[in-house]
Amino acid sequence: MPARFELHGIAFSGPTYKVGLMLSLAGEAFDYVHVPLREGAHKQPAYLAKQRYGQVPLLVDRNNGRHLCQSAAILEYLADTLGKFGGATLEERLQGREWLYWDFDRLAPSIYRTRGVKRGFRQAGPGILEMYAAEASTALKVLDQHLAGRNWIVGEDVTIADIDIFGVLAFAGEAEIDLSPYAHVSAWLKRMEALPGMKLPQNLLPMESRIAA
Repeated sequence: MPARFELHGIAFSGPTYKVGLMLSLAGEAFDYVHVPLREGAHKQPAYLAKQRYGQVPLLVDRNNGRHLCQSAAILEYLADTLGKFGGATLEERLQGREWLYWDFDRLAPSIYRTRGVKRGFRQAGPGILEMYAAEASTALKVLDQHLAGRNWIVGEDVTIADIDIFGVLAFAGEAEIDLSPYAHVSAWLKRMEALPGMKLPQNLLPMESRIAA
């Protein structure tokens, strides 16, 4: 029987990793479709018919035929559909959503873009990299202060807020952003890495399509 979920993306994509990580932590096997971005596969009509923005990730839910775009929206969908990591109360759900949007606005751009420059995917001069480093530092200080005295970002258990933000900080090393000054963030990362089903990017998404075992 085919897996319920089919994830389209590329191993280099942090947002694709976030969705794959959510599925892995939830214990959901998924088929994976490698999208060769350099060849322009994401801009072809067949793909655009499923992913209107011509980006990755794309998640297909075979139970209902839905095609889902944008990693934060997909995480919310999976939390609702699977009944996992959505937060124990309405307040936690709302706070978790706020953290997803904060990450997109304040944390992810500086780390993902710096990583892209370091890996040769993007072009930027020293001034731009300095700006990104300052933005990352500001965001990490906010997160570090928030995690003081907390195990998780929202409530008493893991939520999609943790999964979303881990999916950014997992690439901090490639961005050459040092997380050691942020003690609470570093401790939280270790708790995340110890979760059942946790897989780091290099162990989760291959550079070719794969059918779920």
